[in-house]
Amino acid sequence: MEQKNTHNFSIIGIGGYVAPRHLKAIKETGNKLISAYDTSDSVGIIDSFFPDADFFTEQELFDRHNSKLKGTEKQIDFVSVCTPNYLHDAHCRYALRLGANVICEKPLCLNPWNINALAEVENETNHHIYNILQLRLHPSIKALKEKVETAPKGAFFDVQLTYITSRGKWYYASWKGDERKSGGIATNIGVHFYDMLLWVFGPLKQQHVNVMTHDRCAGVLELEKANVRYMLSINENLLPEEAKACGKRTFREMNINGDTFEFSDGFTDLHTLSYSEILAGNGFRISEVLPAIQLVHDIRYATPIGLKGDFHPLALMPILPHPFGWRY
Repeated sequence: MEQKNTHNFSIIGIGGYVAPRHLKAIKETGNKLISAYDTSDSVGIIDSFFPDADFFTEQELFDRHNSKLKGTEKQIDFVSVCTPNYLHDAHCRYALRLGANVICEKPLCLNPWNINALAEVENETNHHIYNILQLRLHPSIKALKEKVETAPKGAFFDVQLTYITSRGKWYYASWKGDERKSGGIATNIGVHFYDMLLWVFGPLKQQHVNVMTHDRCAGVLELEKANVRYMLSINENLLPEEAKACGKRTFREMNINGDTFEFSDGFTDLHTLSYSEILAGNGFRISEVLPAIQLVHDIRYATPIGLKGDFHPLALMPILPHPFGWRY
């Protein structure tokens, strides 16, 4: 059967924060959005990309519509999953059993054992799940990986990763503030950074968590080729003064052997590039996601040791109370 030049897409979670990047990627890779589903109807963004796409707020009607398209020129080839983290697993299963391939936002799932179960559904349906791991496609990160791989034998790197992405009180009232649904700070804002670190510096040897609260996670990873101190936070109070002075609410920096590694730019088109790679047969399969999912799972259930041994300097910053109290 001749391969189609244009693929038919469906999106689950089109009202979410990340969905516009997927819409843009579908459009820029020359494909079509046929249908979309979200429990919210605040989805006017569709008009900017695919105004003719069918939209549903009920899963049952969405499923019936997509099922009726089988065997027609509008049959769904790919389903993009942009829903809350805890639903990714279920929506990937739905898409595979619909007879489509899947492009899933990070994290693929919250627990490592879910990956083996998804692999079984892949085998049953003969369709595949591809994960968005856009940092692996960032030019600076790719260059760093090459530098590490070509370094003299026995080279070991000292790394400090800081990622502060400020979030307001809304965060705690949403599913993202519920660890049962988001996986907590490490999973929700950090899984792609952990994946990047493992991809560049090799597998994990051991790790510890220094601080874990509602608004931050700090710890140390000992990888095959690096020792990594990290701080992830959604608290704007942890932003460096130079970032605050410029009105920035996000700060990302990686320091390697005392030198600042710059990768703040170049993120704009990484979803489109991810789609291009997937459609060309070069996407990241679920087996590649397992190490990072295992790591964030272990971090989530680790007992913080406090300010002992090695730790990121921002771990010293005072911790403010949860805006709504400790709900969970």
